[in-house]
Amino acid sequence: MAGTEEELLDLAEHTAREAGALARRHRESAVGVVATKSSATDVVTAADTAVEGLVRSRIVAARPDDAILGEEGSHRAGTSGLTWVVDPIDGTVNYLHGIARYATSIAVEDAEGPVVAAVHAPATGETFTARRGHGSWLDGRPIRPTEATELATALVGTGFGYRADRRARQGEVVAAVLPRIADIRRAGAASLDLCDVACGRLDAYFEQGLQPWDLAAGRLVVTEAGGLVSGLAGAAASEALTVAAAPGLHAALVALLETLDAARLG
Repeated sequence: MAGTEEELLDLAEHTAREAGALARRHRESAVGVVATKSSATDVVTAADTAVEGLVRSRIVAARPDDAILGEEGSHRAGTSGLTWVVDPIDGTVNYLHGIARYATSIAVEDAEGPVVAAVHAPATGETFTARRGHGSWLDGRPIRPTEATELATALVGTGFGYRADRRARQGEVVAAVLPRIADIRRAGAASLDLCDVACGRLDAYFEQGLQPWDLAAGRLVVTEAGGLVSGLAGAAASEALTVAAAPGLHAALVALLETLDAARLG
């Protein structure tokens, strides 16, 4: 690997912070929708494209041989074996509506998966980081998931898709899950939901429809903190379903979701 993991993490963290500052400056001025993706509610703002452009420029300048996979189209081939997976503004709908729950998410992956990760929340100034095999941190302090073991007392996060038919089916799943847990939270930014599991603000989280840029950084933050991340029936976390939880809850939540009609998840 060209460059050390410490150097990669330093670049990811500094770039996430700089990108977050740019997003915040855009938010202080007018923010408008410039495009939609999967539906009329799946929006892209000018800030999304500007922030991803900044991230791309920093990566290319520092790491010209690395590949880039960005949500807003910054797909770039590389030769180093490393890929930067970037979500410039995770939680764009929150961002557009002036809700503080949004983040810049950056991960670096090799053939084995995420190597380093940085998730920066501009509105709070918090930065979550992780390095494979070395742990996870919130603003430099080590973090751990909760020690929860009972679903009945668990606070669980989730999210919904942009298509109305998918949201309807996901609502059925939540209706089935809710009586068996303490409560549900739906905050609207997957990277931060995952980080909340990593630091114990949530006991668990599940969501269908996550893309690589939604998942890459937050997954490493969870696993390096000591949490578990998977799909159902032994599958890896993916667009089909992502389940992240404290180690004492993960198996029970997966088992509960497996008892539900799988068709309702998609």
